[in-house]
Amino acid sequence: MKELITLIAKSLVNRPEQVGVAEVPGDHTIVLELTVAKEDLGKVIGKQGRTAMAMRTILSAVSSKMKKRAVLEIIE
Repeated sequence: MKELITLIAKSLVNRPEQVGVAEVPGDHTIVLELTVAKEDLGKVIGKQGRTAMAMRTILSAVSSKMKKRAVLEIIE
């Protein structure tokens, strides 16, 4: 899941070298913290949060196959 979010984020931004995804595991939940360059933050979030919502939907589908719950947090 971490690699999937990294791949999607790197394809969206102008500075892919500054994309970072930290994985915080829990009992039944995995929190993925996405950090990007400040000027690329709008591209990852998208208009009215649509891009971020699409990334969360994809992550939810993948995590349900693994019988876990995943949460994507975009860190400013």
